[in-house]
Amino acid sequence: MNGKIRSVLVLGLGKVGSLVAILLHETGFKVSGASLSPRGDAPIPTEKLDINQPGQTKAKLKGFDAVVSCLPYNLNLGVATAAHELGIHYFDLTEDVPTTKAIIQMSDTAKAVLAPQCGLAPGFIAIVGAALAENFDQIRSIKLRVGALPQNPTGLLGYAFNWSPEGVVNEYLNDCEVIEDGEIKWVSALEWLETIVIQGVQLEAFTTSGGLGTM
Repeated sequence: MNGKIRSVLVLGLGKVGSLVAILLHETGFKVSGASLSPRGDAPIPTEKLDINQPGQTKAKLKGFDAVVSCLPYNLNLGVATAAHELGIHYFDLTEDVPTTKAIIQMSDTAKAVLAPQCGLAPGFIAIVGAALAENFDQIRSIKLRVGALPQNPTGLLGYAFNWSPEGVVNEYLNDCEVIEDGEIKWVSALEWLETIVIQGVQLEAFTTSGGLGTM
């Protein structure tokens, strides 16, 4: 197959999935959406799909050039497997390390792109870090901090669940892959606690599981 992507299926139409679908639609792609609870006001065709039925998932993917999974992390491997079998491009927003490693291993025999970890972190933050690093001849260290920081914090934590709460809990419980002094290491979650002040607002930063992407 050629690498041209024209038609895209977005799986999962929650807050993030709906935004991804709309942005792809506005960019000019032919976008369809599928979700367990599809929205009726979306500017794209949507339909109900039970992702826990592998046969339904594979059948739904047929005819598309690419699929973007905006589902909870524990559902992504099934979608990636179906995309791999059909030879269509696959992208997801997962921050789950075992899922990512399984997809990377699967990519050895893939006929199309399999790209996990295309979300905020890992994902966009690594692109920002790499772009900033290109401006220097030599880099001693790069520290990247990412958080769901609402404009109007509420509650004791002042945190915003902009994506799957299950995914956030998964990050806070599992060990974290880090690069320290040029070596890949594993540390416990919620370690390396530090205080950061941004525009007068005091925040906490600490390690969370999520992998390093391609950084």
